[in-house]
Amino acid sequence: MPPLVFNDDDVRDRLDAATAVRAVRCALLAHHGGTLYAPPRARADLGQGDLVFTAGHLSADGRFGFRAYDTFAGAEQLVAVWDTDSRALRVLVHGSELGARRTGAIGAVDAAARPGPLRVGVIGTGVQAWTQLWALCAVRTIEDVAVTSRKPQHAEDFTRRASEELGVAARLAPQVRDAVSERDVVIVATNSTEPVLDAEWISAGTHVTTLGPKTLAHHEVPGVLADRAHLVLTDSRAQAINYPEPHLVDPDRMVELGALLAGAVPGRTSSDQVSLFCSVGLAGTEVAVASAFCDTIPQ
Repeated sequence: MPPLVFNDDDVRDRLDAATAVRAVRCALLAHHGGTLYAPPRARADLGQGDLVFTAGHLSADGRFGFRAYDTFAGAEQLVAVWDTDSRALRVLVHGSELGARRTGAIGAVDAAARPGPLRVGVIGTGVQAWTQLWALCAVRTIEDVAVTSRKPQHAEDFTRRASEELGVAARLAPQVRDAVSERDVVIVATNSTEPVLDAEWISAGTHVTTLGPKTLAHHEVPGVLADRAHLVLTDSRAQAINYPEPHLVDPDRMVELGALLAGAVPGRTSSDQVSLFCSVGLAGTEVAVASAFCDTIPQ
């Protein structure tokens, strides 16, 4: 049987957030339990940039595969998944949408936000910001969303889409401070190489997710925010350690998300603690989401 082949339109139209979140949650727990083998990224120097591979083996599920993407041409990404027992290539997914949905699903299972309906602040209106909210809506009740962007029209479009497609109350925040103050969750999804917010704007009890640059030299959130955080999470310490440049936060301070989900480490112990999630991309999670997506399609 030939492999299933999907593109970005297929992923947008047919991958639901609940499936993506379940797949990622299982992968994170498998990684903690030692049944997801997820080595750090491998890079092949191609002169003008790299071809990057992230690979994973979900041994309990009998699936393995990789994601490949470049750092110079902005070409389509490729995710491939094989079945261990049959040795068959099960699915190929090309485009950027699967990776973004996988990242959104990781952010949605952080388990660090305080309980109850969430007031969400979003800085940035690109695909990463969207998929974070898309996945979060699958696991938590959203009270309202405040959105800000360097381009107000983009923020207006984002809020309209959130209302129409996700059914959440969304509004435009004219300034960054308006978007992040008195929020339960703040999503920072920009390409800024310098902080887009002040740590003092983050209220007690807020959970912050940073998706953009986060090295010592280039970072979208201030380093002092990590100093304020009672809990600093990541999906993969190995990936954080293996960054081409030193990470903004010392990886020794980071708690892996899988360990938190498994109850192996304590999480939030009071409602006024600040937590920070540094998303780096656990290898193998794209394989897990592609595999779960494949299993939802009638053969």
